[in-house]
Amino acid sequence: MSAPVHPGSDTPPTPDARRKSPPVDRVAFSVSALAVLAFIALALIAPDGFSEASSEVLTWLTGNFGWAFVLGATGFVAFAFWLMLSKHGKVRLGRDDERPEFSTASWFAMMFSAGMGIGLLFYGVSEPVSHLGTPPEAGVEPFTENAERFAMTYSMFHWALHPWAIYAVVGLALAHAWYRKGRTGGFAAPFEPLLRGRTAPAKLIDVLAVFATLFGTATSLGLGAAQINGGLDQVFGVEIGTGAQVAIVLVLTACFVVSAFSGIKRGIKWLSNTNMVFSVLLLLFLFVVGPTVFILDLAPSTAGNYLSSLPRISFRTGAYGGHDWLSGWTIFYWAWWMSWAPFVGTFLARISRGRTVREFVLGVVAAPSLVALVWFSVLGGTALNAQMRGGVDVAGITAQESQFFALLESLPLSAVSSVLVVLMIVIYFVTSADSASIVMGSLTSHGADEPNRWITVAWALLTGLTAATLLWVGGSSGGGITALKNVAIIVAAPFLVVMIGLCVALVKDLRGSGSTAAADAPRERAGTGS
Repeated sequence: MSAPVHPGSDTPPTPDARRKSPPVDRVAFSVSALAVLAFIALALIAPDGFSEASSEVLTWLTGNFGWAFVLGATGFVAFAFWLMLSKHGKVRLGRDDERPEFSTASWFAMMFSAGMGIGLLFYGVSEPVSHLGTPPEAGVEPFTENAERFAMTYSMFHWALHPWAIYAVVGLALAHAWYRKGRTGGFAAPFEPLLRGRTAPAKLIDVLAVFATLFGTATSLGLGAAQINGGLDQVFGVEIGTGAQVAIVLVLTACFVVSAFSGIKRGIKWLSNTNMVFSVLLLLFLFVVGPTVFILDLAPSTAGNYLSSLPRISFRTGAYGGHDWLSGWTIFYWAWWMSWAPFVGTFLARISRGRTVREFVLGVVAAPSLVALVWFSVLGGTALNAQMRGGVDVAGITAQESQFFALLESLPLSAVSSVLVVLMIVIYFVTSADSASIVMGSLTSHGADEPNRWITVAWALLTGLTAATLLWVGGSSGGGITALKNVAIIVAAPFLVVMIGLCVALVKDLRGSGSTAAADAPRERAGTGS
């Protein structure tokens, strides 16, 4: 690619220009990479001071701005549904005569692949069980049927409408800027109505998007390494500890660095499709050998409780107590989803060309929310039933990474199912990190679809090193996973401001989308990611 087109341009690039190896955005890459390296160095040189400082920042942030995360996440849900129901819902993400590139069935399947991941495997059992023993609301007795109800309600709250509305807002803004307006550039492309050609703010936005993606991915990799450690302990007797988890991160980092350097997209796509099949097999296995009737009863009951409680719990800020619980769960989740928004939003945008705004919002928010309902009804329902009625003390296992495997041990074919889950986590680890590295490479290469492989490799290395560093530093005090969560919240705070600006820019863009001429010239982007 020759001279890059500014994100504000409404002139679509030619397909040939998009395929050429693009130049690196030296400013965005240098600032981002040096800041991450400084972060890693500081954490390794002074781990105690780093842990203390991050804890103080987190306490100040959640104490003074926890309400901002709560209102922001709920606001994105309202904004997404307003777009769907408004006159803007008819706007097509492309030319007026353009139709979707993928069938609806394929589109849903790819969204399922994007929505499934390490987090659902880690929290599918541990979150409902944790809420059962420590109910999220005051006055609810632990390990009661009422506690079960709240456990499932809050699990759905954290994994259904809110996260996918956050992703939908980002994906919609990117798809509209790319395919309707014909702009090039990275995450800053949708901000042109606000930036009006100013370069410095655009680069700052791309840098913040890189930070959010890197630390969000690092958090997932840390959770994945911890759960792989739990599975290896269950199957092969590998002791659970920080050293083992750091070693797992480093080994798997080497795997996705090789993947990023080789550029073999077919292999990553095959692995992703394989994992989707494994996920369905796991659900069917647990549904059949687990409490089938209880799961069938639980799913509609959970959906009703969730929807009826949604208006109240969406605005819960801890003003009347429970602030520590909110910081550890709800605020962490909202920050985590925002940190993943550049990555998932980019994926959703790339598979949604030709769809209307209404189709996009309905599909992106509704379909994955139904997947979350099925997932937590099966995994969470099996765990809750085992804890309450099956005599399996899943909650008594303090290491969250081992709870799922303890549940599997109580069921038939435990060795096979445990190996399957470990294999799934490994595949999700490699494919998610590989895809996130490509996104960060794109953000630091003027939004190119196929960034230079060395840039992608650099981001892959930095992501793995960040995850290993946080696990190591946090592990010195027994809180490796806590350290990952804390940093994810801190880094996502400025990105909340970016997302609010994104909503404003999108509305300004949509008001002029009917008269745009940019859609008349097709803009080609890379396919579907992993």
